[in-house]
Amino acid sequence: MQTFDFSPFYRSTVGFDRVFNRLDTLGAQETKTYPPYNIERTGDDAYRISIAVAGFSNGDIAIETKENSLVVKGAKPAESADAKREFLHRGIAERAFELRFQLADYVEVQGANLENGLLHLELKRELPESKKPRTIQINGGTPTIEDKSVN
Repeated sequence: MQTFDFSPFYRSTVGFDRVFNRLDTLGAQETKTYPPYNIERTGDDAYRISIAVAGFSNGDIAIETKENSLVVKGAKPAESADAKREFLHRGIAERAFELRFQLADYVEVQGANLENGLLHLELKRELPESKKPRTIQINGGTPTIEDKSVN
């Protein structure tokens, strides 16, 4: 991928440095194909990430959120020498993985569920009251007779 130089924007904008930093980090990430996953919108402010984790159990997967980032790691414990299995065909990878997702502001993980080989992460955007739109009442001068009778 081609890289872009955002330094001219840093000189002429104020407060947009986080946007350009994110664009820089997105360009630097390589495309991960294992394990496969879906991202879907389940409501106005609700999302679900479904990750195919065949062969992994609850104890093999770790989910961590920090600031605006979500990290999902999976690793199978090492097999002991006496429990070594001999595969004639190995189609289920069961290899260690790490997926990283950038979350928008105020998007939080509500829960995780492992069902039928799919890990479902439920996400929801919840704006704080201070960020929600509100109506401002306009104060006027002295009320007129019509204003008093309409109430």
